Amino acid sequence: MIYPEKIKAKKSDKIIKILMSSSFVIVFVLWLINKLTTPTMPWAALANAGIVYTWVVVIYSVKKNINIAGHVLLQTIAISILMFYIDYMLGMKGWAINIAIPIIIMVANLTMLVLTIVSYKKYMKYAIYQLIIVLFSMLPVIFVTEHMVQDKTLSIIAIGISVLNFIICLILSAKDVKETIIRKFHF
Repeated sequence: MIYPEKIKAKKSDKIIKILMSSSFVIVFVLWLINKLTTPTMPWAALANAGIVYTWVVVIYSVKKNINIAGHVLLQTIAISILMFYIDYMLGMKGWAINIAIPIIIMVANLTMLVLTIVSYKKYMKYAIYQLIIVLFSMLPVIFVTEHMVQDKTLSIIAIGISVLNFIICLILSAKDVKETIIRKFHF
């Protein structure tokens, strides 16, 4: 079997710079077309937000030694911000807070649960990301208590999954966490 030749780092950096420059041109062209044709509807801002999101993911993914849990965290935050921005640009209908963000939080928590089950020996490597995702998952608590959501069902499910996921991860990894604490603190 013949494998493709590996792209050298210098060539890879050059390709990324060319593509990023092209993206800046596309962003400007979209903005210009939007201003000249339909200035009252900000569709270019939505497309440009998608381009920015894509580059955040690409730049993070190109880095070496990516922690999968870190990637899940980045995706959770970036997609949530993108959804909120799109909702805002479309007149703040509330679908981002009511539907999108709770679903994103549920998927992130289920992904972290699968990561913990599949590689429970590496849980300490994922623990800080798990904790940050749990903290981020408390956003629906704010949405519910501040009466920002019309239908609380998805938010309550997202909160429940987050808490349950955190408890399951602690139970699955309790022995490893205990051994790590003993080893690091010499108990």
